[in-house]
Amino acid sequence: MRILVVEDDMVLADGLVSSMKQAGHVADRISNGEEADDVLALQTYDLVILDLGLPFLDGFHVLDRLRKRGSTVPVLILTARDTLEDRVKGLDLGADDYLAKPFELPELEARVRALLRRGRFGSSNEICLGPLRFDTAGRRVKVRNRPLDLSAREMHVLELLLLNAGRVVSKNRILQNLCGLDEEVGDNAIEVYIHRLRKKLEESGIIIRTVRGLGYLVGRADDV
Repeated sequence: MRILVVEDDMVLADGLVSSMKQAGHVADRISNGEEADDVLALQTYDLVILDLGLPFLDGFHVLDRLRKRGSTVPVLILTARDTLEDRVKGLDLGADDYLAKPFELPELEARVRALLRRGRFGSSNEICLGPLRFDTAGRRVKVRNRPLDLSAREMHVLELLLLNAGRVVSKNRILQNLCGLDEEVGDNAIEVYIHRLRKKLEESGIIIRTVRGLGYLVGRADDV
């Protein structure tokens, strides 16, 4: 999953990004509202952790503009503003959850997991395709109850493909989900990850097909 942390307290932001990465996510950090608004207009995320007291453009305006563009990405407001009025305003503007500072990191991590489940999987942590089971919370993949040994980036690619099973996923979208704003991943690297996944899935009956000029499609061998 790709998560954007919008927080101007650099120590807190670093801690949040580190926590998200330890949980197996790709995480970007932005420290002001104007830049966050620009990035959210161009990039796709699975979750936004948004502070309200941001320089240049506050979190309420960032959230308002995000929803007016039609985005449904889950947003967790994280802020020292804990008045009833602020909570109501944030929720009315389209926030999905609200956590006041100071907070305990395990609670934030649990809220993140809940929002990601709600946005992608309903109430389940598991993505299933044929004999394959992907535990998104535990970051484990099994085929017929046997663990599949995947690198972190192979797991990210497989997760995105499984979330869109039966639909073509473009190489550009895979690139966006693999790397943060300060990282680069080339087209050749994507092809390497796809090749490795195909080898590891050979006995599963799950195949990844290249749709020339469009991207990749995952499904059961009988269906693709």
